[in-house]
Amino acid sequence: MNATNTHALIAAARDAARHAHAPYSRFAVGAALLMQDGSVITGANFENASYGLSLCAETVAIATASAAGRLREIVAVGVIGGAMDSNGVPTGASPVSPCGRCRQVINEAAQMSGRDLPVHCGAAEGDAVRTYRLSELLPDAFGPADLGIG
Repeated sequence: MNATNTHALIAAARDAARHAHAPYSRFAVGAALLMQDGSVITGANFENASYGLSLCAETVAIATASAAGRLREIVAVGVIGGAMDSNGVPTGASPVSPCGRCRQVINEAAQMSGRDLPVHCGAAEGDAVRTYRLSELLPDAFGPADLGIG
């Protein structure tokens, strides 16, 4: 994946974050999945008043891919996040990385596809992007392979 594709994926995550439903934390997150055919699937965080039922952007995007029968087609992940301004737009110049739960959800897709997915972590504003392999973010991960599935 080249720098142009990485920035396009981060841009798609930024667009998705504008649709976040985050009235409690006021922290919008957007995720974008690059698929094998070059298409992109996005998701935004969706909070719930009970807090525990909230959904992270990465989980929404991966569940969308799975619902379309495309879980094994994910080749890269982009994520951004930041505090929402008064218009609901995420702000901030520091890259955001997936939480632990999302790392585990990404791992499910990665193991099912047999890929060590690149995870591009971008800032809500500006050009700052940090790229990791999932194995760097979640070393010694437990997943489908541990259950003999893959």
